[in-house]
Amino acid sequence: MLPRLAAAAAATVLVAACAAVPKVQPRPGPVPIPVPAPAPRPVPRPAPADWRDAPQTPGDWYWKVSGGNSQARFGLPGVPVAMLTCDAASRSVILARAGGASGAVPVTVRSTFAVRTLTSDPAASKDGWTALRLPPRDPLLDQIAFSRGRFTIEIAGMAPLYLPSWPEISRVIEDCR
Repeated sequence: MLPRLAAAAAATVLVAACAAVPKVQPRPGPVPIPVPAPAPRPVPRPAPADWRDAPQTPGDWYWKVSGGNSQARFGLPGVPVAMLTCDAASRSVILARAGGASGAVPVTVRSTFAVRTLTSDPAASKDGWTALRLPPRDPLLDQIAFSRGRFTIEIAGMAPLYLPSWPEISRVIEDCR
């Protein structure tokens, strides 16, 4: 019986030796979290070759009477960036834009009829505004009012304003005449 037992044990060892050794799978490591690529910086649009092709400054004209004076304000509600006011006391029209300037500075007004550079009036420029004072019959006012669609107000160091020529402007001018 011993030889049979030895033969069975030998056969078992041989069979076990022929069996494939299972490969040990490595434990999965932490899954790398993909890092999103940084968003590309917006490329500023080049300045248009012609001012009439520039996008309009956001906002609308609003007309009202303020302190007894006819006034048109342009901008988003509650945030005007330009004003045209009939100063009844001095019989003049004040064209102002947001952005204070120190002292008198050149202000260029461009319409489809003309380009005119004037000097701001520090006395009319108040509380962060730069202003021009014009007589009510100044031809520049009609050039602004009748400009084909838009006009600009440009001051060095400030972004130009591209403003639409809407009836509110004419209302202020006529109220002052």
